[in-house]
Amino acid sequence: MSDIHEAHTALSDVAARTLANATKTVPMMSTITPRWLVHLLQWVPVEAGIYRVNKVKNEQGIAVDCSNLDERVLPQTYVDYEEWGREYRLGAVNSVVDIHTRVSDLYSSPHNQIQEQLRLTIETIKERQESELINNSEYGLLHNVAPASKVQTRTGAPTPDDLDELLTKVWKQPAFFLAHPLAIAAFGRECTRRGVPPPTVTLFGSPFITWRGVPLIPSDKVRITNGKTNILLLRTGESRQGVVGLYQPNLTGEQSMGLSVRFMGINHKAIASYLISLYCTLAVLTDDALAVLENVDVGKYHDYQ
Repeated sequence: MSDIHEAHTALSDVAARTLANATKTVPMMSTITPRWLVHLLQWVPVEAGIYRVNKVKNEQGIAVDCSNLDERVLPQTYVDYEEWGREYRLGAVNSVVDIHTRVSDLYSSPHNQIQEQLRLTIETIKERQESELINNSEYGLLHNVAPASKVQTRTGAPTPDDLDELLTKVWKQPAFFLAHPLAIAAFGRECTRRGVPPPTVTLFGSPFITWRGVPLIPSDKVRITNGKTNILLLRTGESRQGVVGLYQPNLTGEQSMGLSVRFMGINHKAIASYLISLYCTLAVLTDDALAVLENVDVGKYHDYQ
């Protein structure tokens, strides 16, 4: 009887929680990734929204001579340019966030409802940005590889030999490989099977495996279809005639590079609207700045979009 009496006199956990404050996190979203591609690209501001890539015409026709010791006899030459280079126009990723003023007024403690709605939408837009940089049919990496820079796998699974061949295509200061995490895992398995486990390097506080000193950067935006995917190799930077990202600077309501948030007003139903816009594109300055290993078998026959 004493045990029953003691059980009824003790405050239960459920009752005690009525006087306790729970520590609440901001909303978590599993689709947020590190977006390494965006971090590793050099970004060039484009004031008028257009970026023209000028190229030399007839590169092999520039005459030089080093066989004659008489400096008075020199070859005459000039460097000709293509009359009209390719122009890249900035693409836009947009979204409008709607939130009822009653919600933002009454339920913004401890976390501001408007800020969280904007933060999560901006994260989604930036995830879409990385996907477009890789897959966009006009300016995406996969759609701008020169035919001579496309390599087919020898065995299906990505091997050291395959990545070596990619390096022969982008041999002038290659920056990084870009691949789906499952493709990187498949490459790691092949290396281990051959007794040459790849070393790792630390970038931005995270470990990456490397091949020939070049890191393999993961991105789930490099799609897998029917168990097949691609591995890209890039040289980056304007001064290296590589791949560069382009963005619009000095936007109204600018929050970060190329991204702006603008308040659009409150309608008659007391719903406040915010326009989020991100302007960017990508340019491949020379054909040998980008190569791709195609038909890479990751060993798992699922689609990752």
